[in-house]
Amino acid sequence: MKRIVFATGNAGKMKEIRMILADIGYEIVSMKEAGIIADIQEDGSTYEENALIKARAVAAKSAGDIVLADDSGLEIDSLGGEPGVYSARYMGEDTSYRVKNANLIERLNGVPDEKRTARFVCAIAAVLPDGRELTTRAAIEGRIGYEEKGSGGFGYDPIFYVPELHKTTAELTGEEKNLVSHRGKALELMKEELKKNEGVDCQ
Repeated sequence: MKRIVFATGNAGKMKEIRMILADIGYEIVSMKEAGIIADIQEDGSTYEENALIKARAVAAKSAGDIVLADDSGLEIDSLGGEPGVYSARYMGEDTSYRVKNANLIERLNGVPDEKRTARFVCAIAAVLPDGRELTTRAAIEGRIGYEEKGSGGFGYDPIFYVPELHKTTAELTGEEKNLVSHRGKALELMKEELKKNEGVDCQ
């Protein structure tokens, strides 16, 4: 079976990715599962640049697989778009998201609902076996809550409230989240690109 190698070691992210790409007819493996070790420096200034940096690094060590990578971030309007492309590294990569989330809520202390607007943005990059590169981008709009809510998802999900759904993205089921999330929408766009460019047949 042909396979897609995803340039991540994040188990929560891989669970979402496998659900979204379940109909694509390829085996979906993480770079770790593919036995690929790469020291990747994400020093791009955009989500697309960082996703391509990761995809290229893994593609250089893969054997003819399609390689996908993503870069995503939380952009909070009243904080000038922070943490943005630095979302994973905000307050240090080894800092727990419980601490990061508490810090962001504290920084928004006193900011009213209508000014707590934010979005999750995700860019997906693909490096095809022949070296061609593709990128897609999508976002989900919401607001920053006043406390963590929900035990699903990961990262900033417990503080990202989606007004239309009356829930944080951590309170959504996996299926619900994949339908509306930035990563889900960007991966759906990438599936369309792969069908056009690589002949991938979604069931």
